[in-house]
Amino acid sequence: MNGTVKWFNAEKGYGFITGEDGSDVFVHFSAIQGDGFKSLEEGQAVTYDLVEGNRGMQAANVEKC
Repeated sequence: MNGTVKWFNAEKGYGFITGEDGSDVFVHFSAIQGDGFKSLEEGQAVTYDLVEGNRGMQAANVEKC
């Protein structure tokens, strides 16, 4: 799926992505693919998979575009 980072708090390690359908999806830093410091910037385009988490749907395999 494609989406845009709504907000991400690097200190807390989580945030939300707005999907193409307008829904907000929780994202945890552990779902971000790549090496080094795992963070996202507001407004950044990303691709992700939607999976069922402990508290509902959340993003997995997040990659920066």
